[in-house]
Amino acid sequence: MRKGTPMRLATTLLLAALAGAPLAATASEAVRLDRAPINENDLVSLQRGAQVFVNYCLNCHGAAYMRYNRLQEIGLSEPQIRDNLIFTGVKVGDVMQVAMDRKYGREWFGTAPPDLTVIARSRASASGSGADWLYTYLRSFYRDPSRPTGWNNLVFENVAMPHVLYELQGVQVLRLEEKAGARGKEEVRKLVREKPGTMTPVEYDRLVADLVNYLVFMGEPAKHDRVRLGIYVVLFLGVLFILAYALKKEYWKDVH
Repeated sequence: MRKGTPMRLATTLLLAALAGAPLAATASEAVRLDRAPINENDLVSLQRGAQVFVNYCLNCHGAAYMRYNRLQEIGLSEPQIRDNLIFTGVKVGDVMQVAMDRKYGREWFGTAPPDLTVIARSRASASGSGADWLYTYLRSFYRDPSRPTGWNNLVFENVAMPHVLYELQGVQVLRLEEKAGARGKEEVRKLVREKPGTMTPVEYDRLVADLVNYLVFMGEPAKHDRVRLGIYVVLFLGVLFILAYALKKEYWKDVH
């Protein structure tokens, strides 16, 4: 190999990466994320979201780092958790294990469904929070006969996950429309509801918001305790600063 070839190769790869970076950013920002209307202090919303999670998500996805008894932090008692949210023989203190074997997940969907414990935190990006991503994603499924599951998604193109909430939302189809833009005609992708579900669009959006609210809580169940403790610490340090400053003034009064 001639002298200087490794340096030229490294430079070429760096330039290629820099050239591809804007394209990657454009692709990730192609879909505008809707703002998730969630309130982490709304216990009723969190409880509804937990119910949706165990009924529709826990069949395929797990939450291996979340224990059922942490749901007491959203206002549920142990009997309520055991009677309404546990459908297997596990105990209230056990983690939320997935009902489906990962091997079958790979066989059926091509990939094992991911764990959802911290999904809201992992999906955060420059284009929006993880809650915004999940809220938009769960409302953006559409029929696509070319996909193995018969479903596709605007936010996560060619996703392996089927639309498990379609009976509630209804069936959406993708429509391509032309719209006049600054650079001439632009193609706009739009979802149109072809078949209604058991819920109205407003009701479905509310259900998705509750589910996303719970997923955000599940990513950090101790957040409220941490914030409250942080406020106490800051107040303590403020009082301590005043006392320390007064002591300093008293100690140095004869020197100054």
